[in-house]
Amino acid sequence: MATREASHAGDWYDSSKSKLNLHLDTYLNRVPEELVGLGEPAGEPVPVPVPGARAIIAPHAGYSYSGPAAAWAYKSIDWSQAKRVFLLGPSHHYHLSNCALSQCAKYDTPLGALTLDRETIAELKQTGEFAAMKLDDDEAEHSLEMHLPYIYKMLKESHTGSSQMPPIVPILIGSTSAAAEKKFGAILAPYLEDPANVFVISSDFCHWGTRFRYTYYKPASGPAKNLRSSDAPPVPHIHESIAAVDRMCWEAVETGQHNAFLSVLEETGNTVCGRHPIGVMMAAVEEWRKNGEGRDGTFRFVRYERSSLVQNLQESSVSYCSAYAIL
Repeated sequence: MATREASHAGDWYDSSKSKLNLHLDTYLNRVPEELVGLGEPAGEPVPVPVPGARAIIAPHAGYSYSGPAAAWAYKSIDWSQAKRVFLLGPSHHYHLSNCALSQCAKYDTPLGALTLDRETIAELKQTGEFAAMKLDDDEAEHSLEMHLPYIYKMLKESHTGSSQMPPIVPILIGSTSAAAEKKFGAILAPYLEDPANVFVISSDFCHWGTRFRYTYYKPASGPAKNLRSSDAPPVPHIHESIAAVDRMCWEAVETGQHNAFLSVLEETGNTVCGRHPIGVMMAAVEEWRKNGEGRDGTFRFVRYERSSLVQNLQESSVSYCSAYAIL
C-alpha cells in the first residue's frame, strides 16, 4: 500500500522537521494551564489536559493562520491514553456525497510517518457505506493533512516508552445530507465506547468576503442582509457581525443537538467548511447517548480567532475555533 506524501509541507507549513517542531512548541506553550469556555455561562476553568476529553474541533488553514488556535484543542487531550485517532475532515477538492476512506498504509509528515489502522478501516468499509479515496484526491486534500503534524507530535511525546505509536483512521466527509450525517454518526457511535479512541474534527469557521461569495451581515437590530459593493462600511463593524454569526454556530454545537446546528447553518448560511464532519460527530454523540445514562459529549469552545478584522467589503477573513468534548 502507498504512503501519502506530506503534499502541503513547505507551503502551508514548514517542511523542516526542526522548524516545524519549534513552531508547534511555540503554539502549544502559549496555551494557558486552564481553559475557560467562550459560551454563556463560561463555567469554571478546567486544567489542561481536560479530564475525560477525547474529541476536539480544530482548524486546518496554514499554520501561520490557524496553528495557534489549533493548539488550544490539542492541549485539551491527554494523549498518553490514546490508542487510536479518528480524523474527520471535509472534502474540498472532489465531489463526495458520502464519506471516503484512505487506501494508504501510512501518512507522512516532516516529523515522521503515521500508520493507518487498516483493521478499523476494513471494519468501516464492510458497512458498504464508504467510498475509497484515490491517492491523488487524498494528497490534494488539506483538511486532513493539516492535523497530521499536531497528531504526530502529541502521540510521539506522550508514547515515548512505546515501540509503536497509535494508528489513525482518516475519514473524508463529503457534502452529506442531514440523514447521511445521522447514518454515518450511527456507524461511528460504537467507537465512542472505547475510552482509548480520540476524535479530531477538522473545521475552519466563517469564510467571509466576496471571494468566498459570502457577505452576510447581522446588524445590532433589524433583519440580516447580504452586503453589496454600494453599501457604506456598516456599524457595528463587519468583523463584529462575523463574530456574532460564528457565536450562533458554536453555541448551537454546544447544545449537543445536531438539528440545532443544522438550523443555524440554514438560517445564516455560515460558511463553516467542516460543518459536515461536525454534523457527523454530533450525530454520533447523540446515538452514543441513547445507550447509557449520564453521557455528555457536548463540545465546549475555548478559543476563537479571525485572520483579519474586516471593516469593508474589499476585505475578507477566515475564522478559527477550537473546542473539546468530554466522552
